Formats: sequence, C-alpha cells, structure tokens
Amino acid sequence: MKKFLTIAVLLFCGSLIIPARAQVTDPVKFFESTDVLEAKLTMDIAKLVRNSAKPEYLPATFSCKMGDENISEQIRVIARGHIRKEVCYLPPVKLNFHNESSPKLNPLGSLKMVCTCFENSNGDQLLLKEYLVYKMYNLITEKSFRVRLMSLVYEDSNPKKKPYSGHAFLIESDKALGKRIECKELKNVRAHSEYTDRDQMTIFAIFQYMIGNTDFGVSANHNIILMQPKDSTARPVVVPYDFDYAGIVDAYYAVPNEGLEIENVRQRLYRGFPRTLEELNSVLAIFNKQKEKIYSLVNNFALLTEKNRKNITDYLDDFYKTINNSGQVKNIFIDQARKM
Repeated sequence: MKKFLTIAVLLFCGSLIIPARAQVTDPVKFFESTDVLEAKLTMDIAKLVRNSAKPEYLPATFSCKMGDENISEQIRVIARGHIRKEVCYLPPVKLNFHNESSPKLNPLGSLKMVCTCFENSNGDQLLLKEYLVYKMYNLITEKSFRVRLMSLVYEDSNPKKKPYSGHAFLIESDKALGKRIECKELKNVRAHSEYTDRDQMTIFAIFQYMIGNTDFGVSANHNIILMQPKDSTARPVVVPYDFDYAGIVDAYYAVPNEGLEIENVRQRLYRGFPRTLEELNSVLAIFNKQKEKIYSLVNNFALLTEKNRKNITDYLDDFYKTINNSGQVKNIFIDQARKM
C-alpha cells in the first residue's frame, strides 16, 4: 500500500511538470468573433507580386494577438485569383496554416485572404465594402461564407522596404463551411443553376440582384462553390464568393460582361430564372425581415466613411423599393428573368 501511494505521488508530481499542450485556434469561434484581428504578415512581397502569374508557395510569418496570447508562426502563402492579379499591385493570397511550423493556427487550414489592391484609402474602403457584402449575406442565410476582418501590417522580409498597414479579411474555408452547414463540397462538378436547391438558388439570385452583382456563373463554377447535403438525393447548394464586381462595392476596375445589357456595374440586372409569385414572396420576406439588421450593419460600420455608408444605404433603398412593389417584382423576377 505504501509503495502504491509513493508511485501515485510521483506520477502526480510528474504531471505537474509536463508542459501544457499548446492552445490551438478554434476555427468556428475564430469566424464567429466580430473583433478586428490585429495581425502582421511578413514575407517577400516583391517575389509574391513577381510570381503571381505562375504562383508558388512562399514562406511567411503570421503574427497576431488572440485574447491574451501573442502568436507568431511560420506559414506558407500563395497568390490566387485572376482579374485582381491583373489590376492590383498586391494580388489576393491564400494563407496555408496547415504546417508543423504553425501548431496553434493549424486548425484554420488554408484560408483565402482578400487584401487591398493598392496602398491607399480608396483601396481600403473598397475592401471594407466587399467585407460588408459577406456580412449581409450571413444575415440572409447561414449557407454563406463567414469572414474575419483584420487590421494587417504588411512587412517585407527585405529590411530596406518599409512596412505598410491596411485592412484585409480572411474567408472561412470550404471544409469549415461544409462542416457547419452539414454539407460536402462537390469538387470538379458542374451543375445548371436550375438543378441546384431551388429555394437556396432563389435566395442566391435575389441577393446578387440586391448588391448589383453579375460576375458569377453557376454552370461555369465562376465565383461559386457547390455543396452537397448529407442526403445524397438532395440537390446541391450554391454558395457565392468574390463580390468586388458588385455595384454596391463599385470598384474602379469593375465593368460588366459585354454580353449583358447594362452599361455599368451600378445597374442592376436579375440573372436568375423565373419563379412563382409564391416562391418569390417567401424569399423576399426573408430580405424584408432582415432589412433593419442590414441597414444597422452598414450604418454602424465606423470604418467606412460617412459618404460610402450613405451610398450603400441609398443603393439598398432602391432595392427595397423594388421588392415591395408587386408590379416590379413580377416584371423583374418573372417577366424579365432568364429563359435559358
């Protein structure tokens, strides 16, 4: 008995000196937080820009503060996207936290990061407006990507180059989205929009009309992903991303597709297929129910200038005036809807 107690005491004392396991980041809580993440990204910026046409993973250091803990870990970055790489100095990137050198941030996996095109206030405002679009869609449907805003210091690994600061935001990973909405991403699969979940597609199409976005293609997998519910007989769900061409953002480089009958991205064009009035009224009720929260989201977003907040609410006013006019609802979403 005495021997047993001695062993027990030794084991207990030994457990006290075992180092505590590293606190890892919870990806769900990370994107639920509304706090602006203070962070720094250190990398060879010139090489990232130079190699954006033929992207390759580059080493980087990501530093941030979460709660009371300061984190600084080695990650990998790679340029992504197409159009923005052509018009922006700094291309959008993907941050890969899934490395042995980043144990605390590892659960975040691989995340898309949207950064400002250029180092100026106008570029920062455009980014903040696009961030708000994601937050608006979160209010309309849970089947949407969550985002996390950052106040980011861009530090070049070349000490001769001065760091600069701006906003950026991270987009929830496809895997995390799928886990949250109990779906699985359909990779390398294409589907006509009318063969996807009908109710969700109606929400998707009306939201794109609300923000004045025509830069998407369901059957082409352009700026959307398809998510398959656990029920294999259920139709896939369409989830959009990349809203920089939306009229509500009004990026200086955004132009509509030449095949569309609009002169600029501020002009709305419904690119959904016809629905019955019953279907439309059911979905439009969601938009009306969330109207106050959407306006509050915009008006309370102090990082945007007062002028930009007003431009957005004016743009939304026009949308809400339209969807609460039965004649315009029938004309836009039925009579003038796509036929093929």
